[in-house]
Amino acid sequence: MEESSSGLRTAAVFGASGGIGRALSAALVDRGLTVWAGSRSGEEPVDGTRPFRFDLSDEESIMDAADAMRDDPPDLVIVATGVLTLPDGTGPERSVKAIDGVAMARIFAANTIGPALIAKHMLPLMPRDRRCVFAALSARVGSIRDNRLGGWHSYRASKAALNMLVRNFAIEFARTHKHGIVAALHPGTVDTALSEPFQGNVPDRQLTTPSQAAENLLAVIDGLSPVDSGGHFDWKGEAIPA
Repeated sequence: MEESSSGLRTAAVFGASGGIGRALSAALVDRGLTVWAGSRSGEEPVDGTRPFRFDLSDEESIMDAADAMRDDPPDLVIVATGVLTLPDGTGPERSVKAIDGVAMARIFAANTIGPALIAKHMLPLMPRDRRCVFAALSARVGSIRDNRLGGWHSYRASKAALNMLVRNFAIEFARTHKHGIVAALHPGTVDTALSEPFQGNVPDRQLTTPSQAAENLLAVIDGLSPVDSGGHFDWKGEAIPA
């Protein structure tokens, strides 16, 4: 497999059936990469990809996906999963009184524990002799220093925890993969099902399409180097405070 202009050869997108994940998969195919595209159904979300099935709540499914890639391991892994509103309609809490332990556990399972399990099984597969990138989609609201509005307790806390794990993984990864990068990425406000209930107060110019978001994120990934590993970056490539 020849390298793309970014130097990457093979990518794995976890969450390829979502708005951003599907756009990322398509953009990577257009770049000439071999793309593993993962979804809960295991169906091919984008033409030209290698589909695989995984479930964030089922570690064995993630392990099976990693095993399937072992002979052709990716040098780019993108975790494009995440939840803001639960399927039953439970949304971000506006006050501490609205915190529900069961709902909070489900948010953490999706936004923190699931990506951690993907890292557990994918990081060891990644090449040690060349540049490789593990990127997880996070959110600016996961920044503790940047939090001036409060609220959204479970979502904020789950993303802050994800950012901490990214930092932890980067430190450990550097011991074995000197060319490796682990980063959290904030895609901005994207016109997807996740953000749809909250788009009313977002100016049109600040709402991007999934395709635009994918190009922005890949441009950020292209610009990352090992010294950036462990960081959290927005769609413009600017560092977000912890």
